[in-house]
Amino acid sequence: MTSSGMKHWQKAFHVDYLVRGISMSPSNLDSAFRGNADDFQANEVFSDRDTEWAAVVESVRNVWETVSAPTFDVQDLESPRRNVLVFYGVGGIGKTTLSQQIGRRLGGDDVAMSHWEVPDPPLPQTVPVYLDLADGTTFELAEVILAIRLALASRGHRAPAFDLALSRYWEVNRPGESLDDYLRARTRLSRISSTLPEQVNELLGEVADTFELPGMVGGLVSQSVSALVKALRERHDHALAIRCRRLPTILEEEPDLEALSFYPHLLAWDIAQLPPKQALLPVVLLDTFEDVAERGSRKNERLINRLVWLMPNVLFVVTGRNRLRWDDDRLREKLWRTGAVRWPLLRSDTGEPRQHLVGYLSPHDRDTFLAQRLTRDGRPMIPRTHRQVIADRSEGLPLYLDMAVSLFVELQHSDGAIPPVEAFDRDFSGLVTATFRDLTLDEQSVVRAVSLLESFSIELATAAAGLARDSAALCVVDRPFVEHDDSTLGPYRLHKLVRSAIRNADFDEDSRDPWSESDWRRAAQRAFDAIGEQWRRAHDDRLVLVACLREGLRLARDFSLRLGWLEDAAVAFVRDSAVETIDIGDAPRAQDGTPLPVDPAAVALALTLSVIARRNSSHRQTIVDELRAVLTTGDLPAPMREIPEYYIAMCERDLGNFDASMRGMRKVADRGGRLAPDARRGLHHLLRRLGRFRNALEIAEQLGATGRQQRALGELWWSQGNIALACTSLAVARDQSTAAGLSGEAALCQSYLAFAAAFQDRARANIQVEHARELIAAARVGWAEVLLQVAALVVDAGHDPDLPQRADEIAISAAAVGLTSLAGYARLAACFHAAVLDSPQLSDHARILLREGVRGAEFAYLVEIAYMFTDRDSPSTLRSDWIEGESTAKQRWSGLVTDRRAELAATGRN
Repeated sequence: MTSSGMKHWQKAFHVDYLVRGISMSPSNLDSAFRGNADDFQANEVFSDRDTEWAAVVESVRNVWETVSAPTFDVQDLESPRRNVLVFYGVGGIGKTTLSQQIGRRLGGDDVAMSHWEVPDPPLPQTVPVYLDLADGTTFELAEVILAIRLALASRGHRAPAFDLALSRYWEVNRPGESLDDYLRARTRLSRISSTLPEQVNELLGEVADTFELPGMVGGLVSQSVSALVKALRERHDHALAIRCRRLPTILEEEPDLEALSFYPHLLAWDIAQLPPKQALLPVVLLDTFEDVAERGSRKNERLINRLVWLMPNVLFVVTGRNRLRWDDDRLREKLWRTGAVRWPLLRSDTGEPRQHLVGYLSPHDRDTFLAQRLTRDGRPMIPRTHRQVIADRSEGLPLYLDMAVSLFVELQHSDGAIPPVEAFDRDFSGLVTATFRDLTLDEQSVVRAVSLLESFSIELATAAAGLARDSAALCVVDRPFVEHDDSTLGPYRLHKLVRSAIRNADFDEDSRDPWSESDWRRAAQRAFDAIGEQWRRAHDDRLVLVACLREGLRLARDFSLRLGWLEDAAVAFVRDSAVETIDIGDAPRAQDGTPLPVDPAAVALALTLSVIARRNSSHRQTIVDELRAVLTTGDLPAPMREIPEYYIAMCERDLGNFDASMRGMRKVADRGGRLAPDARRGLHHLLRRLGRFRNALEIAEQLGATGRQQRALGELWWSQGNIALACTSLAVARDQSTAAGLSGEAALCQSYLAFAAAFQDRARANIQVEHARELIAAARVGWAEVLLQVAALVVDAGHDPDLPQRADEIAISAAAVGLTSLAGYARLAACFHAAVLDSPQLSDHARILLREGVRGAEFAYLVEIAYMFTDRDSPSTLRSDWIEGESTAKQRWSGLVTDRRAELAATGRN
């Protein structure tokens, strides 16, 4: 039975099943008839909903304060209305029971939700009227209006203005059917005990006598209408005290449905005339409001909209699946009164909101429900391990909890044993039924399509659903099962449990428009193409790139789509100092837990990108091993193999494996693929590390912008001691990267700029360091972070006596993760510090530590520079190929030490 069917079944038998304030399926009887065991108890369990009750109390007080003010005029049709309170949420969250319990509590039932706080001071006298607008019958405005009138009559209150109009309406539209017979035939109305028919007959008798209209006995027939209207307008007879100025106009109109929709004004007027000691506030609880808020004409919602507007002295508590959109002036053609000015408290940004999302149950409430719902000898039947799995899987949705309880009973009855806990790690198709119940076919298509995505926009939802217009997507994002999250690429996402249920459900049983496997694949392809287009339009935006990669790779994996644009996006990702993990989640599984087929190419590419992103937080050898394992699978398409090959070569370089790195870089460069310019730059780095500076310069001059020529030149010039030229190149490289939207590369260039500047100009370097910190904070480039720590060492050279210890810490931690170049730079900073202090002992010790980190020719040039600081020649036989000659390089480096000593002397620190 569907959730909607369950609700109608409950109403027919007057059964209220409550799950901590949540309307549940009537599983007590169902459980009792499943087998012979009868030693367990299916219990009613209740939830707090204290926040919702507080909102009701506040609304009652506010409306009462308004209508009690001397300036209040019930016949004022222009003042803004503040007499609506809305609770909305997904199907199965407990809106119906919440509405029922509010009605019972306001009606004086102190047992109902007894934990709710007793209002202090007490509330005014209220008359609750509960109406389920989806009780299986056709909507009739007359029933809604009569329900309010009957509630007043049950308290002995008369409503002469309304009753006169009602009598007129009845004679014309219900000839031969007495009001009494009509009320008995309507389930919604027959439950309310009242003397309304007697009051109407009594009123007609009084009017006939007062106005000498004998033809009115038994009904307000057309012959007597004109006479009564004339009398009301001219005599204003005080015996009846009917001074409602719009009553004559209403009586003159043809008593059709349009006229009936204005009768609530008369009823509101009658309520306002009650003596002070009898004054009361009707509270009308309109449940399942989505059944009248129909699409297209919204004709029934328009009638309710008018009803609420015409009764400002009545509080209407609306419960349904969606926000009430009466504050949206775009609906003015479909509703009677709209706009934020007319309904100020329906706006979401108001300080006193009257629209509340009915939330999901807390972890504690979930476990309490499961523990108390089924018991045997007072102890929970569902084991704690099972309750934990069910509670976590439910995401706090009460309908899921109840379905899981029913499943537990069913499985246990089948063989008498406690079901395995794995049986409850699943979805229920009933959740899909509850979600889809009142969606149009286009809206169902949108929901299915976006269930493929972690997050989505209106544009993406429309494209994925294959629709030409955004209207269906606009309606879907207003649903309570759609969450808003501005931190994601798309500002919308389906609730996790609903998304999972829709992806895994069998739609053939419950949907009016089931999707085949081909339908799902076509939707996935449409979404994939739209995401690719989104990236192309904003490929300079790092957040867009990462989000598109995650969504695109997930779709390609699950539906075996060709990688297409993902290949270009993957290269863009790794080129910009990839640091974000590309997590595409677990592979899909069938309901029985069996893994479903996936596309190995997408899996391999996602793994490759994630491994590369970890290279700054893991040891370089680990990265090499994992990337080689990916290549061994053979799953990567040929054009994508260059990505792991290039990064293996990079890591080999950092590990000091010069020959392996050189071979890898040449292989990628010679292939001429997307990363060929990057590989040529990698060869430049290797030559620079070997001190083959002139060869490195030749390659750098051929790199161009694609190969990041300016950064390569900057890295080369600082090693020559040409700090001014290095800073110029690095600044140009930073600006080029920023303009291209490469935030990671820009952060790296700025860190290099700070490092180079630190040797020459401490004040300028401090500014560059701060700028680099800002860029790194946004890009999270691990290598650049460590380089910036080294830059701080160089800035403090000669000033901080603890600098050698700081250099040790940085060098050791950098070497531990395979960052040999940064370890060498940290040791070089300690050498610079010792030279500035002119301490031979410190210099000798610092050079020893530096030499220990040098492996053969690689980084031997750093040892040479360390001796150049003190204008000495390196004792090593290895000599670098200095671009402008060794003497020029020595002069520059020793000059930088001299300048720093002079700066110290000027500040009185030497």
